[in-house]
Amino acid sequence: MRIPLVLGGRACLLAVLLLLPGCKADNRIVLYCAQDREFAETVLDDFTAQTSLVVTPRYDNEANKSVGLYDDLLREAVKPRCDVHWNNEILATIRLQRAGVLEPYQSPAARPFPPEFRASDHTWTAFAARARVLLLNTAWLKEKGIAEADWPKGLNDLTLPRWKNLVAMSKPLAGTSATQAACLFQAWGKEKARSWYTALKSNKVILVAGNKQVAEGVGQGQFPIGLTDTDDAIAEVDAGRPVRIVFPDSEAKGEGEANSKLGTLFIPNTVAVIKGCPNPAGAKKLVDFLLAPEVEQKLAESASRQIPLNPNVKAKLPRDFKTPAPARSLPVDFERAADLWDETQLWLREEFLRP
Repeated sequence: MRIPLVLGGRACLLAVLLLLPGCKADNRIVLYCAQDREFAETVLDDFTAQTSLVVTPRYDNEANKSVGLYDDLLREAVKPRCDVHWNNEILATIRLQRAGVLEPYQSPAARPFPPEFRASDHTWTAFAARARVLLLNTAWLKEKGIAEADWPKGLNDLTLPRWKNLVAMSKPLAGTSATQAACLFQAWGKEKARSWYTALKSNKVILVAGNKQVAEGVGQGQFPIGLTDTDDAIAEVDAGRPVRIVFPDSEAKGEGEANSKLGTLFIPNTVAVIKGCPNPAGAKKLVDFLLAPEVEQKLAESASRQIPLNPNVKAKLPRDFKTPAPARSLPVDFERAADLWDETQLWLREEFLRP
């Protein structure tokens, strides 16, 4: 049998695999993956080695921040092409759940996870989180003679006049920056969250393309302070840059309602089976595998330093890293934050995109 020459790349490889003895269509699992390719690939290789099942991944890219995968899953819902969605934006996963795109699956591997990291209808499970952190260029701060006690420790510090035109973050319209905005609107309340973003804008916050660019800019001394994710921040530490990671408000003290709503935001990955997917049996096997303690440990000890959510996982994390259990976490309800997504995005676009 001849393979048409119009097939290229992965499609051609798949066609060849399906012609080999013992390789059937139900051996293939299609994965839409928002996790970074370099970290996901080693995990998927382990899965194939253990099960002989072929995973065909489709990744997002830094430009569309997982929005492309979300839109495609909605568009393909009538006739799904994807079996499993590995997302790194939990609010987008909840929105897919509400759109009826996800299939309930009560994975036995999900049982150890705390209830807040499992959908009540079993359509998704959260695992392997990143935290939204401050990254400080310590060389710049010391050169300016700023005492360490005065370095930023929380989100509200970023609005102080002394840090005017010195704080960088990615536009809060995509990726984890947008997720953080919706979570702050929910946890803090709309009025306080709007006031904080307005104060950031008045303080001349520097908006850049993405979290990676924030971290690299801080590491290279372009900005002294950045708001970014742990995986991008730790890359600058590993590169030997003069930086320090601060988990904002993780040790906030004081009485009153305002202080009770402070804490570091941890944003987990999620995994879900797609409703009506071509290979439901294979999809469940992949979900079980991704939720196994060994995978969270591997992600935690990889260069991305994903933070385990399964309390049974014992992983070696960087000395200054915190986890949701001992750290003071932002008291966010992800379900309610998803309710606020459209409203939050509309307000942010008006605030940050208008001249």
